[in-house]
Amino acid sequence: MTCYFVIVGHNDNPLFELEYPPRPADPPKIDDKRHLNQFVAHAALDLVDEAKWQSGNLHLKTVDKFNDLTVNGFVTASHMRFLIVHDTSKSQESMKNFFQEAYELFVKATLNPFYTPNTPITSNSFKKKANALARKYLA
Repeated sequence: MTCYFVIVGHNDNPLFELEYPPRPADPPKIDDKRHLNQFVAHAALDLVDEAKWQSGNLHLKTVDKFNDLTVNGFVTASHMRFLIVHDTSKSQESMKNFFQEAYELFVKATLNPFYTPNTPITSNSFKKKANALARKYLA
């Protein structure tokens, strides 16, 4: 099971990316899978933008499917998009809980006065906490 979590900014730029479980150091074909996840997430952005206006919820559930990959979406109040690309069927409740806690973590990180809006999040603390959330809800 692999999950790829990405926070996408207003200009369709990735602000934060997380692969769970983390990649081992130097496996031969792992970049192919990583690029496929990025491609599938980027391709689903238009569907997320359509779904956010049709749904009154922040959690958009399953937005897109590609072969054996499924994309779940979440849109924040400021229209940042959170996407998870995964290859297994996870319960919608665990996805919803992950998104809600990741959103709280995102809000805390962006309230930092030294953070410039719509730029990549490079905090090691943010990455550790996001990994802990992935381990809790996506494992």
